[in-house]
Amino acid sequence: MAMEFTIREVRWERYRRVLENAHAKEWLKFQSMRGLAANTLDAYGRDLDAYLGFLESSGVTLQSVVRSTIGAYIQDIARGPASRAFRPKAESRAALSNATLQQHLTVIRLFYDYLVEERVCAQHPLRPLIGGRGLIQRYHRLPWVPSDEQWQSILQACKQEPLRNRVMLAMYYDAALRREEVCSLETTDIDPAHRLLRIRSEATKSRRERVVPYSEPTGDIFGQYLCVCRELSRERGRLFLSESCRNLGQPISLWGWSKAVGRIARRCNVLKFTPHTLQHLCLTDLARANWDIHEIATFAGHRSVQTTLLYIHLSGRDLSRKLASGMAQIHAQRTRMLAEMNARPSFREAMPNADLQFAGDRSGRVKPRRPTFPSEMPRQTPTSTLEVRFARVVRSEPLWPSCRAYVQAPLQKLASPRSPLVGRRFRCRYLEGD
Repeated sequence: MAMEFTIREVRWERYRRVLENAHAKEWLKFQSMRGLAANTLDAYGRDLDAYLGFLESSGVTLQSVVRSTIGAYIQDIARGPASRAFRPKAESRAALSNATLQQHLTVIRLFYDYLVEERVCAQHPLRPLIGGRGLIQRYHRLPWVPSDEQWQSILQACKQEPLRNRVMLAMYYDAALRREEVCSLETTDIDPAHRLLRIRSEATKSRRERVVPYSEPTGDIFGQYLCVCRELSRERGRLFLSESCRNLGQPISLWGWSKAVGRIARRCNVLKFTPHTLQHLCLTDLARANWDIHEIATFAGHRSVQTTLLYIHLSGRDLSRKLASGMAQIHAQRTRMLAEMNARPSFREAMPNADLQFAGDRSGRVKPRRPTFPSEMPRQTPTSTLEVRFARVVRSEPLWPSCRAYVQAPLQKLASPRSPLVGRRFRCRYLEGD
């Protein structure tokens, strides 16, 4: 099936100020011709209409806008209330979130890109960026995933839901679907024989078609749902249909599904549970199962691996287990190295009758110190000057024959290629043993 390029119609009745401004109307019409999603086009029109309303109330024209004007607009809208459809009214936010403010800035930046290119405005109030950063610092919050106890309570609450909702939740998790993807599934997108789902490109956010599997338990309850679906409608089209009396047999809407998820969240008292939670949970479980990041990106339909990293969340307990496992391996390796060192015989153990003292301590470590002159050494102790080069003794003055072997053997051992003795001259003293 060829990819469909859909041009969404702009609902001009929702954006009165955009309709009255010729430049804003032309820009929004151009955005609709790009084939943007309906939600994206609606967000562009809504945010641009709010911006034009602020300029109208402030008495500022498009050509006279500067960076401080944008700052005043952000300060004005940041105080406004915002609520979400799938949350109870008690959980409504008192102000706009950082992501919503970033969306407003994106619309303004794209709109002024168009105005500067069309030579309507001489300068861009948001370009160039200050130090490579935007006007508002972007917050990066970890996505929320339910714990094991919360997941059990969610499953218990789902048992009271209709069969359709249980099938949608199961496919939601198995295939890491988004809200638009699960609501837009059609009867021709299902392959029950191989338990596969075809996610059409026009329903995805990245406009990339993919085929994903679903589990065997999901296939069992899906077979039961097909019997219910035949009673509602026998026409081909959307898979999940509304069961309400007002829209009986009609495709379920996005808001209808969001209300169903909100009802489950209130029933299990996990108010953070949203339609997007199951996608986060599925991708996180794939990461826990040691899937490669590129495999997870392909499974989720992401264009970039960086997008996948935003959805993968490892809890503190997962990180603690990984840290404990890694530290245990490092500790075992260090213990093994110490055991190998203790197993090697020292020079004192190999030659108990020799007592050789170098220019350092009696443990054999050579430390930087002032050289010992012949006048300072005891007369009864014979001395010798040796030169170490290229990891071997190349010259030595005569010693007592009985002392030569005891002196040269440890010197050749210490004069390794990495030894600080290479290329230096030093003096040593030989003390006779018993």
